This record gives sequence, C-alpha cells and structure tokens, in this order.
Amino acid sequence: MTPIFNRLFFGFSTALLCLGCGATTLISTPIENIDAMPSKIADLTDAQKKNWGHLDLVTDTIPGMSVDKAYAEIIGTKKGQKVIVAVLDSGIDLKHEDLDGVLWTNKGERPGDGKDNDKNGYVDDIHGYNFLGESYNEQLEAARIVKLKLGDATMQAKAKAKVDEEYAKAVQNKQQYEQILQAVKNADAAVKKELGKQAYTKKEVAGIKPKDQAMQQHINVLMQMYTFADDIPTVFDELEGGIKHFSDQANYNYNVNFDGRKIVGDNPYDFNDNNYGNGNPQNRVDDESHGTHVAGIIAAERNNGKGANGVANNVAIMSIRAVPNGDEYDKDIALGIRYAVDNGAKIINGSFGKSFSPNAAWVYDAIKYAAAKDVLIVHAAGNDGANLDDPNEPNFPNDAINNGPEIADNLITVGALNPDYGGELLAEYSNYGKINVDIFAPGTAIYSTYPNNEYEYSPGTSMAAPGVAGIAALIRSQYPKLTASQVKKIIMESGLAVKTKVALGGDASKAANLNEISTSGKMANAYNALIMAESVNKGKIQL
Repeated sequence: MTPIFNRLFFGFSTALLCLGCGATTLISTPIENIDAMPSKIADLTDAQKKNWGHLDLVTDTIPGMSVDKAYAEIIGTKKGQKVIVAVLDSGIDLKHEDLDGVLWTNKGERPGDGKDNDKNGYVDDIHGYNFLGESYNEQLEAARIVKLKLGDATMQAKAKAKVDEEYAKAVQNKQQYEQILQAVKNADAAVKKELGKQAYTKKEVAGIKPKDQAMQQHINVLMQMYTFADDIPTVFDELEGGIKHFSDQANYNYNVNFDGRKIVGDNPYDFNDNNYGNGNPQNRVDDESHGTHVAGIIAAERNNGKGANGVANNVAIMSIRAVPNGDEYDKDIALGIRYAVDNGAKIINGSFGKSFSPNAAWVYDAIKYAAAKDVLIVHAAGNDGANLDDPNEPNFPNDAINNGPEIADNLITVGALNPDYGGELLAEYSNYGKINVDIFAPGTAIYSTYPNNEYEYSPGTSMAAPGVAGIAALIRSQYPKLTASQVKKIIMESGLAVKTKVALGGDASKAANLNEISTSGKMANAYNALIMAESVNKGKIQL
C-alpha cells in the first residue's frame, strides 16, 4: 500500500566516538542538537526526496543511512570484490535499464537449450530461478490451512477465524472504496463543468461560489480529497489501487476455493517434490513490481543519470521468483534459500513474511544451511504495526522460535523508518519487537525501480530490508574476509542510537525508545558500518 492509500484507508473507515581509524570517526546521534530540531523533509528538492534514505542525520537532519557520506569519505572509487545478492521475492524486470547491468549470470549454463548444463539441478537458470512457474495470484496461508486442513486443530481454528474476519473486511472495504470513488468522480465532473475546464487546482475549487447544496457537497468532497493528495488524478489512482487491493483479497488471498498453485504442477506441501518451476524469474505482469523495486534499492546502477541509485556499487543480483501475490509457500522459500547459497550468493534479501507457516521447519533448516555456508539473510519485519514478541503476532520466518534463543546468527530482521526525525520516526505500519526485530532503516516513500523502465515511491519494511542488504553488500565487498555473523553484528552495533521516544503503530499514546522495541535499539548507518568493519577486519575491535 502507498502512503496515501494508508491515509485514505485509515481516514475513511553531535558527539563523536573515535575508533582509532585515522581522520575518519564513527558518528553517534547528536541528541542535544537534533531532538529539538524540525525535520527538513518538506524543504528537500525532488532529487533529495528520491534519495532521502541515503542522506545523513547529522548533516541533513534526515534519518537516512549516510550512504552518500560513506561513498564521499570512505569508499570513493574503491570497487572491492563483487558480491552476489539474491533477491528472494516476486519476479524482477530483468530488462530494466537500471538493473540489466547488475544481474548475476550463471556462466555454466547455456541459455535456452533446455538442459541443465552446470548440473546444479536447475535448467536454463541464467539469472536465477522461478519457483512459481506461471502462477502469480495466490491465497494467504490461512486460507490454505482452512481449505486443506493443515496443522493441528488450534492452528486450523485460528486460521478460520482470520479468514472469516478478513474476507468480510475485504468485501466491505471494497464497497466503501467504490462508493468514495463514485462520489469523487461525480464531484470532479461537476466542478469541471462549473469551471469550464478539464484541469483545475485546489484554489479554484475553493473559490467556487455554489448555487445549490449539490455543488456545495461536490466542493466538500474534493476539498477533503486534497487533504490526502495534491491533485485529484492522484486520488483516483489511489482509490483505484485500493479497490484492486481489496478485490485481490476477496478474490484470491482469503478465498478458500481459489487454487493459484495448480498451474505449477507440484505438491507444495511435499518437500521431495522439487522438480518444478523454470529458469525465467522475469516478472509476469506489470503489477508484479515488488521484486524489481527491492532489487533497485540494493543495486540500481549508480550515477548513470537514470532514475535511482542503489546502496551497493559492486554487486550481482540473483533473481529468485518465489513470492506471489499472496503468501509464499514454505517449500519455495526453503528451496530458494538453498538455491541462492549453492550458487554463490553471500547475501539473501527476503522482503516477505506471513502469520502462518505450517512447514516452518523446512525454512529453519534452510536458514541454518545458509549459516553453515556463511550467507547472511536480511528479512523484513512486516507491516502490521505489531509487536512481534507477542506470541499472537508472529511473522515467519524468524530466527527466534517462540522467542527463544536464535537458531542461527546469520539472519537480521529490519523494521521501517519515516523520513521525519522525532516522535513519528517509526513508520506506523512497521512491526517491532525487542527479541524479533534487530534494527531499523528507511522504509517510507522509497524511490526505486519499477517494471518497464519506470520508477516509483513505495513504503514498507520490504523497502527497509534491502537498504540493510545493500549495507551488508558494501561491507562484504570491501572486507570479504568478514563472516556473515560479523557483518550482522557490525550493522547492529554501528547503527545510530535514538534517544527520543517514537510512536508505536502510529499511536502517540504508545511510545517507546528504539532500544525497547528492537535488539540493537538503532538505525542502520552505512558510514558507521564501514568504519567499524575496517576496525574489525584489522583486529582492532572484537565483536
């Protein structure tokens, strides 16, 4: 959901710490100077808004990750070693102008000959693999549990309650959005006729002197819409997007009779049934944009004069298509992780998650396998505005089963931040948790690649995780001897600590410090991470 969609939906229903690194020093949050300062986000240029996640808190009073500062003062022209980053997600637009030069290519495979040339078990996997075949729309796991009677009685009862509640909500919300859209359409037509023009401004609408109650109502409708967007065409786009969102929920996600997997031809609940999918992880429809956006955040070609800059500068993106328009299957994720590990990925980004995972053990085993092979996994915390430490609010996969000790030390879970430093720093949608969320990173209004050589803003912890994956790639590129576990610790320990309390779930009456709602209590920072990485690499710091 876009930020405007969320607003419509809810509205209507400097201290310095030297680490002995020469002239370069680790920065910490200058609490005395910044806590009382207003954010400058409203004063940013369009170019800066598109890049806010790369800005610096000290210089800009924008809670970015200091990526630009890291390049200017630390990396410079140093390329480092190339790092393969797997994007375990929806399909990627492999032809995108800002991604086509950063794709991983399997040199042991010959394109299009229908053979497994490199004998890795996958045919024609040139840029990755597609575990979804030609499927896209899918149920959520709760609907599958109800339909197939998966798990025990407790899981089935919980899933049924979830499906019944959410399906009814989806139908109702779709109807409400349709009603709002019609009201805006009627008002738009009436105002166009009244003004005698096809395009108009907020000022012009406010200046209309209504001759009857109907026109007054039309004006009221449009003026209310202007509180959500700068222009009415944008409102139309958002409302239509909302209708599609709720339609997908009703028609696919919570529809227990829908079968989106049939076309794939496998049994997704049989781990040994693994001869399925194909070697083309290209996105299938324009709406399948998530993986493309995530890939751009990590690795969009830097400084090429095109739409966006990725965080990392010497990476190869491996595309693994395993996340549909619904919940991912545990088998696909487990096999996707193993594919990435076996084919050379050093980092895996997982911007997905779900509330039910009947075969979570398959994924846990894959995470442990990745750990044994020194592969870091970066995972999105999820977008329910919930405390993941609450047993009733799980987000799979995780690395702390039932809030117990970590099963492996190679998974880092990332929550999302807004561009405004202060009480609203934590994105209202971001999940949190002292045990289950490790760190936070920019997630709202992140500008990145979209299919068909386009670029868009998107929000979510899905956008925060690849920012951290990009930092991890910078570290592993510049300091390749550091292990996945060390990289995780460096990112967590080098982040910026925040003193101010932040609202939880958008509720100002519920506020906490970041150290109360995450393991590190910090915001990820590329500049600091690289400085600490150098010290660890030289043995000056023991983690």
